[in-house]
Order: sequence, then structure tokens, then C-alpha cells
Amino acid sequence: MPYCPIIGTLGYVLSPEGDQVLMIHRNARPEDEHLGKYNGLGGKLEADEDVVAGMRREILEEAGITCEEMRLRGTISWPGFGKNGEDWLGFVFLITRYAGTPFTRNPEGTLEWKPRATLMDLPMWEGDRHFLPLVFDDDPRAFHGVMPYRNGRPVSWSHSRL
Repeated sequence: MPYCPIIGTLGYVLSPEGDQVLMIHRNARPEDEHLGKYNGLGGKLEADEDVVAGMRREILEEAGITCEEMRLRGTISWPGFGKNGEDWLGFVFLITRYAGTPFTRNPEGTLEWKPRATLMDLPMWEGDRHFLPLVFDDDPRAFHGVMPYRNGRPVSWSHSRL
């Protein structure tokens, strides 16, 4: 069967000093499958945009800022990740410079600056703990991973770098 994932973007915005990350605390909608978790910003790609344009749009919509510099840090295939078992393919970016003042909240929850050093202490998707260190490490190569999900939990994680 062909792999036909939902394509999405996920971005981590660094503070000007580079020591904090803008995270969304999903605390606005009780029916949200992400309720209580912290995450980067992003969402589904639209049919008429490339992944860079999609990332810029999502950051503008969710945080009210314009991306001026960003790097693709990696890609992740999430078979079975969706709430109905849909497959996802994500493009993960690090936004290193932006213009504007970030919102303090959006319809999904509050936007909060969190120290990079404490990100792993936040409540987040279990699988994020596997790839998040790769987003912020000093290796200039992009990572490309696969993390199958079953019943809302990752069952494995593997990745390579080019």
C-alpha cells in the first residue's frame, strides 16, 4: 500500500540570545488531543505551498512573527500518529531570527518562552523526547527519522543523517 501521509511543519523559534525557545502550551481547548502538552509551532501544509512557505505561514498565524532566518533540521515520518491512525510526515525547522513581537496566546493555548536547557522537563509528546535533542545539537547535517505510532504511543525510533 502506498504511503500517503499528511504533510506538516514543526518549528522551534529561538530567542535572540538563543537560550530560550518559544513553545505553545496547548491549554485552550478541552477536546484537544494535545491538551496540556508543550510543542513547537506548526501545522498542515496547504496544497499550494512548499514546506518553507508553510512553515512561515504557520509561524505568522500562530505567533504573529515573520521568519527571517530558519534552517531545516530534519524530517520525521510518523506512521499511525493521527488521532484516527493517519500517517504524518513532518519537516522540522529551527527559526533563528524573526521580526515582530510574538503573541502571548492563540486559539490553541499560551505561547511561552522556555529555557532550552529545561525543554525535556516539560510535558510533551513522548516521541518528541527522541528527536528534540537533534533539533538543537551542533551537527549541521539534517536528520531523517521514522517513528511509528500505535494507540497514541511511539513503538520505535530510528534516524539517519546526511
